[in-house]
Amino acid sequence: MGLAMSTPVDEMDGPYKRRWAALVVLCLSLLIIVMANTSLTVAAPDMVQDLGLGSSDLQWVIDGYTVPYAALMLILGAIGDKYSRRGALVLGLFVFGAASVAGSLVDSSGGVIAARAVMGVGAAMIMPATLSLLAATFPRAERAKAITIWTATAGLAIAVGPLVAGALLEDHGWASTFLINVPIAALGIVGALLLVPPSKAADVDRIDYIGGLLSVIWVGSLIYMIIEGPHFGWGAKAVTAAVLAGVGLVCFVFWELRHPRPVLDVRRFGRRAFAGSTLAVALFFLAVFGAFYYLTQHLQFVLGYSPLDTGVRMLPLAGAVFVGGVLTALLTPKFGMKITVALGMTVGTVAIALLTRVDEGSTYGDFLVPLMILGLAIGLSLSPCTNAIMGSFPENQLGVGGAVNSTSIEMGGSLGIAVLGTVLAKTYSSNLADAAAKVAAGGGPKLPGKALTAAQDSVGAGLYVAKEVGKQVTAGATPKMGAEKAAAYGAQQAQSVVEAVHKAFADSVAHTSLIGAIVLGVGTAVVVTLLPRDAGKSTTAAPTEAPAAKNDERADERV
Repeated sequence: MGLAMSTPVDEMDGPYKRRWAALVVLCLSLLIIVMANTSLTVAAPDMVQDLGLGSSDLQWVIDGYTVPYAALMLILGAIGDKYSRRGALVLGLFVFGAASVAGSLVDSSGGVIAARAVMGVGAAMIMPATLSLLAATFPRAERAKAITIWTATAGLAIAVGPLVAGALLEDHGWASTFLINVPIAALGIVGALLLVPPSKAADVDRIDYIGGLLSVIWVGSLIYMIIEGPHFGWGAKAVTAAVLAGVGLVCFVFWELRHPRPVLDVRRFGRRAFAGSTLAVALFFLAVFGAFYYLTQHLQFVLGYSPLDTGVRMLPLAGAVFVGGVLTALLTPKFGMKITVALGMTVGTVAIALLTRVDEGSTYGDFLVPLMILGLAIGLSLSPCTNAIMGSFPENQLGVGGAVNSTSIEMGGSLGIAVLGTVLAKTYSSNLADAAAKVAAGGGPKLPGKALTAAQDSVGAGLYVAKEVGKQVTAGATPKMGAEKAAAYGAQQAQSVVEAVHKAFADSVAHTSLIGAIVLGVGTAVVVTLLPRDAGKSTTAAPTEAPAAKNDERADERV
């Protein structure tokens, strides 16, 4: 036990003997920070009812986690490299667990948003630390396999989050979805201290804090703009954030180009393998998180599944991720990264395109095949890209490499929810107006202006309005009709509105999937153009380890 607690991994003779046990700890740590977002989508309706959240409050409960998470990863990854990667992991798990406890105890929207923001700070320490410790602990000959398992864990978390949250919500309130993080974080801390070896970079005399601060400004402002603009309108807040993001990015690039030891050498983006891999990760999570956002809503609101049933029905995606991981381990050494990633992104585009066939009569069976194909695509593409990104950094910047990979994930995911979520909302609103007009023309209830506006806010709001319409029709029935007939008539009128809501949302899912497939398809073409022909073939080999500080350029060329 003492070895993992005292001997730095870079001072060991040969590979660390318990590296696979250490990988379990790293994957467990990754699991809870990904689940923190996916589980909340299932717990959201319970939170809305209990806390009286408006649409703006709910959006920031979800995204309050994302802004600090994405903005802080680069600088915290660099700090972990210099001082202690394992220390960053342990501290991050502690912060994440403590904030989860706080989040379960508060009783206001502001309190939940604050707790989620602190959880995001903890996640910003954990995520780059897991990848940097993985890369430092495993020799290059095994690193691709370890990263495949790490990637598969992320895919598993996407599907398991709703399952765990749904199971908890069967007998407990939304606070239980916060508290589930606490024992896992505690287990991760103990496991890190016992099984994960200490690691830090060599030859790092100082950190580029100004570059780190500029990265926080431009990334944080960009994520804020992505969230604020599409959901709440392009007012002063969104425009200010956009300007700040643009100015911050320009200043960041200018500073990093001139700094002798930048927090991130932006020249790396001029290397095709690195740029293509980073773009591929962002695009994939744009499609996955965007699709996940509307699929979970469709399963619950249109098909009527409970949170637990919804989680169970997302599991095929997780299983397919593991299958894809096995395939990529076989295909990448033989055909190279470019072919494997291109195949995975093409398969992912097909999966999203299949969702364009969704209509109001679709059943779960119509979603099963696209889910499995999407999971297969995740397993095929993300592991080679992550391996290429990490292989682009020297050993003394592994935390920064992990931060770049993870920031790409968060940016892509935020864009997916914002862009595809906005397309979904606007299409649903337009479709419902048309459907409501047809219902009225066919003898159904005519929704008043305020009721229609409320129903257009979301599919959940539409179903609530339908229920209220049924109550009003029943209450307004003539005494001659009788209570029983009045109730039946009210239910019939309410059902006509429900059917209009279901059709409007299903058609919106199909339209949004078309946009998502086009974005991912065009992105696939760009990524294939960027990636060099032999990219990735050397990542499964075992090249001689080079001193980190002196071989930055060689490390970049390995991909």
